[in-house]
Order: sequence, then C-alpha cells, then structure tokens
Amino acid sequence: MFSYTLSKRRTRTSKQIVSGNATLRLIDGNRIPLFGLGLYEVDGSSWTTRLVKSAITMGYRLFDTAEVYENEHELGEGIRKSSVAREQVYITSKVYTTEGGRRQVLDCVRQSLMQLMVDYIDLYLIHAPQGGHVLEAYDALHELRNLGRIRSVGVSNFGIPHLEVIRKSGRPLPVVNQIELHPFCQQRPIVSYCRRHGIALMAYSPMARGAALNDPFVLQLARKYRRTPAQILLRWSVQNGFIPIPKTNHPNRLKENFQVFDFRLSANDMRQLTDYGYQQPMVSGWNPVSNTTSQFGAIY
Repeated sequence: MFSYTLSKRRTRTSKQIVSGNATLRLIDGNRIPLFGLGLYEVDGSSWTTRLVKSAITMGYRLFDTAEVYENEHELGEGIRKSSVAREQVYITSKVYTTEGGRRQVLDCVRQSLMQLMVDYIDLYLIHAPQGGHVLEAYDALHELRNLGRIRSVGVSNFGIPHLEVIRKSGRPLPVVNQIELHPFCQQRPIVSYCRRHGIALMAYSPMARGAALNDPFVLQLARKYRRTPAQILLRWSVQNGFIPIPKTNHPNRLKENFQVFDFRLSANDMRQLTDYGYQQPMVSGWNPVSNTTSQFGAIY
C-alpha cells in the first residue's frame, strides 16, 4: 500500500494568504470569489433558504446552482432575506442539456432569472458537452451576456477536445471550467490546459463526495494540523488555485468548511498529498475524460 510518514516537527500556523472574501479576475475582466457553496442535491425547500442565509452571514459570497438542481428559487429567497445586497453575491447556474440549441438556452436562462428573482446571473455554464448543438448554445450564452442577462460564460465537465473546438472556432474561451477536483482526482492535463489559456477552475466534489474524508493519509494530516479532514482537502484546493464549492446541508459543516483561510499546508505536505492522491485515483462523479465529442453537435 502506498503510504507516507509525516514529519514530527510541529506545524506553525502562517498568516492568511487569502481570505474567504478574496476574488479572482477572470479573463473577461469580471471577478469571482475564491470559495463557494455548492447546492447539488440540496433540497428545494425552506431549509435551503435558511442555509443560504446562514452561509451569507458566515461570509460565503459564491453560490453554485443549476436548472436541474431545482433549488434556484430557494437560493434567490435566501439572498433576498439576507442583509447583503445582491451585487455582493455571486451566482452561478447551468443549462443541463444543449439538445434544444439556442431556444432552450434562452428559455433556461429566462427561467433561472425568474426563479432566482434577479436581473442578471454572474456566471452561466453549459453543464456538460452533451445533447448536441453545443456551439449554438454557447453562442446563445454570449448573446445573453451582451444583453446583460448574464455577466460571464463558462462550461462544466468539458475535456480538452471540447475546449479545443471552442478555441479553434475563434470564439471567446469560457472563463471557467467546473470539474471534479481533489487530491484523488487531479485531472492534470485539463488543469494544465485551462491554466495555459487563462480558464479558471471551479472544483466541485472537493472532498470526493465524502469518500476522501476517511483516507488514512488525510486523517494523519488532519491530526498534524489540528483540523478536520474536510479542511485539509479544501485547503489543498485553495492552495492549488482552484475555486472549491463544497456542498453541505449542515450548518456546523458550513462553518467548518469556510474556516480554511487561517492556516496553510506546508510545501512538503502539499507535495506529499498531491503525489499520494495521484497514485490512488478516484472519480466520484462525472469524468470529463469520458465525454467524447460525439454528442457535441455541429462544429463551425
């Protein structure tokens, strides 16, 4: 079994490098928070409204939802009931399939705006390169950006072949690619490609849907830094320059997840965790490498 021995030297807590409210400048000039709350599999109920309101009180400013999550309305309600102005909250949503092309995208964004009760959405993504008509849908999102309905255009679960289709067509590159990222799912070729072209990486399932929380090496690091396994995994993501969007239904974990800006993993521990995870790959969700271009649709 692949294992590591941790240094017994006591780890000193360093000063913050970034705070929970820090932002990153995207290639379209807009800025995005470096940490957020994912709402995948979070019920569309009044509980979600309270969860969002609590998250805003704790300092969260980025929220990730989608058409298919069926909780856009509750997210909008939570924002409205908070003490923070709409302009201080960053909303991400997605169109699930591009099967209906331009018309479907226009309808989907219109529905999202209505459900969220907002005038614009900060970032809108194509959920995956599936359903055909991907370029038509992508163009429709840019059309909506020009109209001010959305501020930025991105994608999710796109591999290098899909991103290359967009680049080679001469269209603007997506500002964000949202994919599963954690020590056990590093997607190095995609990460390298995105960094080379200035595409920000949003990390969903940063804890491998909980599967990485009981890993022996992660537990060792948690004991060493006197942190929870979740905080170790999220800090790994932050130090790699990703934008993690962990999901939770529990207020205590909501607070715990956000408390990752007052410590730093040492360079050696980052390297060991990265090497360890790379040799024990685990994909808990959608693997963009498996997405072929067969469902991409016409390329022009």
